[in-house]
Amino acid sequence: MTTVEFNAETTSALLYLDGISVSFDGFKALNELSFVVEPGEMRAIIGPNGAGKTTMMDVITGKTRPDAGDVFFEQGKYDLSTLDETEIATLGIGRKFQKPTVFEMHTVEDNLQLALRNDRSVKATLFWSSTPEQESRIDEVLETVRLKHLRSRVAGSLSHGQKQWLEIAMLLAQDPKLLLVDEPVAGMTDVETMQTAELLREINKTKTVVVVEHDMAFVRELGVKVTCLHEGSVLAEGSIDQVSTNDRVVEVYLGR
Repeated sequence: MTTVEFNAETTSALLYLDGISVSFDGFKALNELSFVVEPGEMRAIIGPNGAGKTTMMDVITGKTRPDAGDVFFEQGKYDLSTLDETEIATLGIGRKFQKPTVFEMHTVEDNLQLALRNDRSVKATLFWSSTPEQESRIDEVLETVRLKHLRSRVAGSLSHGQKQWLEIAMLLAQDPKLLLVDEPVAGMTDVETMQTAELLREINKTKTVVVVEHDMAFVRELGVKVTCLHEGSVLAEGSIDQVSTNDRVVEVYLGR
């Protein structure tokens, strides 16, 4: 594995983690974890259960404070370890959890209206009406996630895969700079899985994306740099072929 030199003051990275450690009751969930994600990159994160993938995302989004290390955003401009979850989301970091959390009693379009960055004051809410710019943004996002023909459908009636795409759409409506996506194809059909790979590649044309996933066929379909975590640290990094043939990755994660 290649050693990367880290310097927060001169980094070009959008996301920069250096020496991040997190312990829970003596268990080290992250152990001096270090890696960077460049602007416009899509990175796949793999690893066995307990490798630290969720804790890593919790640290990036402000849910968990690191015990040690640095976590910076946007070329070292923002120290994420000093900010709360709302402040980090406002900077442009959006997170999609594994289980879709959409408003099932509302339509697809209503879900996106609720996700848009609007004035949340009482007066603005009482007298709210969508603007042409907002309508255009919703159209654009629905087109991207292939749900435009379902805009009037109640979200609860969507398939599992479509709900996953709707939640991704809700994040896109907020115009994030970095999209964190946790196991997006869990429970999907093979067709939906391939469509999701196409969707994320399309999103990656304008957004930086980090995908945590166990489905190796899906990761291969993404065709991006892969980081394998193990016991809270980077075990291997490179193309899917390089990582999947790494003896240690095969031993602790993929099996022979």
